Amino acid sequence: MTTHPLFATRTQNMKASEIRELLKLLDQPDIISFAGGIPDPALFPADAFAQAFQTALGPGRQAQALQYSVSEGYAPLREWLVDHMASIGVACDMDNILITSGSQQALDYLGKLFLSPGDTALVGWPTYLGAISAFNAYEPLFDRLSIPGNQGAEEYRKAAGAGRVKFAYLSPDFSNPTGETVDLRGREALLDLAEDLDCATIEDGAYQALRYDGAPIPPILALEQARKGSIEACRTIYCGSFSKTLSPGLRVGWVVAAKPIISQLVLMKQAADLHSATINQMAVHQVAQACFESHIPKVRQTYRARRDAMLTALQAHMPEGVSWTKPEGGMFVWLTLPAGTSGAALLARALDTVKVAFVPGQAFFPDGSGENTLRLSFSNSDEDTIREGILRLGQVLRAGGQ
Repeated sequence: MTTHPLFATRTQNMKASEIRELLKLLDQPDIISFAGGIPDPALFPADAFAQAFQTALGPGRQAQALQYSVSEGYAPLREWLVDHMASIGVACDMDNILITSGSQQALDYLGKLFLSPGDTALVGWPTYLGAISAFNAYEPLFDRLSIPGNQGAEEYRKAAGAGRVKFAYLSPDFSNPTGETVDLRGREALLDLAEDLDCATIEDGAYQALRYDGAPIPPILALEQARKGSIEACRTIYCGSFSKTLSPGLRVGWVVAAKPIISQLVLMKQAADLHSATINQMAVHQVAQACFESHIPKVRQTYRARRDAMLTALQAHMPEGVSWTKPEGGMFVWLTLPAGTSGAALLARALDTVKVAFVPGQAFFPDGSGENTLRLSFSNSDEDTIREGILRLGQVLRAGGQ
């Protein structure tokens, strides 16, 4: 890491993303990569986007598409999102929504909004690496979020010491990296904990639409709204994204929260980049309006088959002592290796001998634990490639990958 006497102290917490580095392997055609949580580009509604951009640049619209815009976001897209959020149980209006440059920008803004140096953020153990990176810049302490809580509010307060718990962050549906889902009881328990701690909840809904099995569970924000009657009384902040459903390259995400929170985030947006790209928002709106409901089932069908292929291959080829999650949706399977096995060392050996990539699990733990874990993504490989890759990985493990 590059350091300099002029750099702020917060830069000491900034680290390169292991996942972003591993994505460079995608340019090597002989590598079977289960590393990045990357959508399959064959599933992008490319024709619909081509038409949407053509429309945005057509007569009468190009001036708006290419001009500065309001920081809150393109109004028709926010109106569409009002209806979309209602469809998953959250009642809100346009003023409860801010468009961001992907949900990753939302996490950065929320870290900036809530965290002073030494404050505590409750996160999963493991948790999304991008959230750790976003929050780290604001110099917090991290504590383990246990759901349903076997640690009560008073224990969290003691663990936080002088640093107040400011929020709990989680992805309750098919989380990155484990693929696990928080059940209804766990979501209700989290709301109780947030009330007891007087802290916010950041609900990362990046994978919410990608359910393959089981009945949908209401978002945490919807459950809190049912308790309190209005989104304005809620302390939960919902972060959504079109990256996993329509296109990650356009970088369009959104935040839904009480208006005082949105107002503060708008000020941050104005200071950071003024507004997200107008033409991208216009294109996403047109595509979402035209085909979101018909497109998502195709995505689910494809990823469901790939998940099933990976789970079947793991059952066939993993040696005794290896366990894994069985996600109901999303893009990831989480492996726990026998004690003493290093995921990082296994990656080096797998790349060298069988050309298979994955993400060692240690990167997802704020304290650097989890050495014997790893994350596999099934979204960007077809079933035959998945079967071959898991076969190879099993061979490395059987040969002794520690």
